[in-house]
Amino acid sequence: MKVTKDMTIAQIIQLDQNIVPLLVEAGMHCIGCPSAQGESLAEAAFVHGIDADKLAEDINKFLEAE
Repeated sequence: MKVTKDMTIAQIIQLDQNIVPLLVEAGMHCIGCPSAQGESLAEAAFVHGIDADKLAEDINKFLEAE
């Protein structure tokens, strides 16, 4: 499955728990917060000043390499 910026953080983490460090490295330190779980990748990226397209691309590259 390919990650899109419209997917929630919870959906992305369900794909592979090893994505969590990528999100934390990108600056999303509140991954475990209940509200963060329901946010889309785009919403979370916006709040943290992160490029959602780049982050989705990085996550997809990571998933392809596994």
